[in-house]
Amino acid sequence: MNKKFKIGIIGLGYVGLPLSCLFATKYPVVGFDINEERISELNNGKDSTLEVEEDLLQRVLLKGNPFHLRNSEKNFESETPTVAIEQGLYCSSNIEDIQDANIYIVTVPTPVDKYNRPDLTPLYKASATVGQVLKKGDIVVYESTVYPGVTEEECVPVLEKASGLKFNEDFFAGYSPERINPGDKEHTVEKILKVTSGSTPEVGVLIDHLYKSVITAGTHLAPTIKIAEASKVIENSQRDINIAFVNELAKIFNLLDIDTHAVLDAAGTKWNFLPFKPGLVGGHCIGVDPFYLAQKAQDMGYYSELILTARRLNDSMGEFVASQVVKTMIKKGINISKAKVLNLGITFKENCPDVRNTKAVDVIKGLEDYNIEVTTYDPWANPAEVMHEYGVKSDSDIDQVRIASEIEKYDAIVLTVAHNEFLGLDLYEFLKEGGVIYDVKGILKEVDNRL
Repeated sequence: MNKKFKIGIIGLGYVGLPLSCLFATKYPVVGFDINEERISELNNGKDSTLEVEEDLLQRVLLKGNPFHLRNSEKNFESETPTVAIEQGLYCSSNIEDIQDANIYIVTVPTPVDKYNRPDLTPLYKASATVGQVLKKGDIVVYESTVYPGVTEEECVPVLEKASGLKFNEDFFAGYSPERINPGDKEHTVEKILKVTSGSTPEVGVLIDHLYKSVITAGTHLAPTIKIAEASKVIENSQRDINIAFVNELAKIFNLLDIDTHAVLDAAGTKWNFLPFKPGLVGGHCIGVDPFYLAQKAQDMGYYSELILTARRLNDSMGEFVASQVVKTMIKKGINISKAKVLNLGITFKENCPDVRNTKAVDVIKGLEDYNIEVTTYDPWANPAEVMHEYGVKSDSDIDQVRIASEIEKYDAIVLTVAHNEFLGLDLYEFLKEGGVIYDVKGILKEVDNRL
């Protein structure tokens, strides 16, 4: 417990950066990322993910490695200028900068491939990187979402091979699943209870102590790493299944010409009714994590019917929304083959710039299949990133959309993401007379149809 923690965090994205900044308020931290452009951005005090406030980032940033810096080198007023810096964050793409850490925390993404099979490549590469600098007594903690067994059965062998050290004798491991909610400024990392675990009981207690020192919401020490891994992967599988249920209800009630949201409002008056809403299920968590559990189950000879059925249903919602928009337009006598549609939002969720695995793209592609011309406006998304990832042109400036609508207004407007900016828009400014407003999120008052 008296170990002097020097923390190296591998991966400075939506998970790694907030965690780095939090730990840097108490400990010396070096954040490592192979993306040199990202490192340059962070060292200039900017965060394009918008997960960390600029004042916090700039407050913890150091201009040099805290494992080597002295107080006098940072112009600290100190009576003992030879004492090493006790806290702060240095960002680097140089592996040598993390070699003196004794706690390594891996926060790289865990995606799926085009066949929805788990892709552990980022984890393998991160483990090989850590293995190059791993020393006796070091601890490696993984936060990436995985199926049970990945830490000890997949990552540890990579660490052993790269380092030449023996697991649970020379070095140790732990797992503490990330619980970052992108775009959520209320439930920030320190305010969400953290699950912890270690490869031995003693290491588990030490890792729990480390996290508990910065997580104000507290921690839960799981008995084993596999239990901690399983706890994470079922969190988003549970949400996926519940959302799939209300999405199926939306399809059924649409056939019955019943307002789904009105039904849910009525049912929600019962104290134990779960308040899930229909919608597009994307992002790097709910839309991905269930495949990890399903794949592990399949490896063990069990076909997970419920999890995979929920995934298929939720993945079908973009095409369903597009078809419903078209049907609503046809009912109002709009010529589909020459129609123009304004799509509002392309990020995977509201008030967040994250476009990873966004299902808004499925709505756009679905509309384009009907030869509809789609214009996308999203004030949060980076147009260059959207074009690179999906080949979709988007505007982040409402004035550009306004200028285009002055030439010719839109036959329909589809709200796919509930950004705050959209609530203040006068949609009729952009809409042709007799045009359609379709609300995927159920937040608009005057609409022609909604999910």
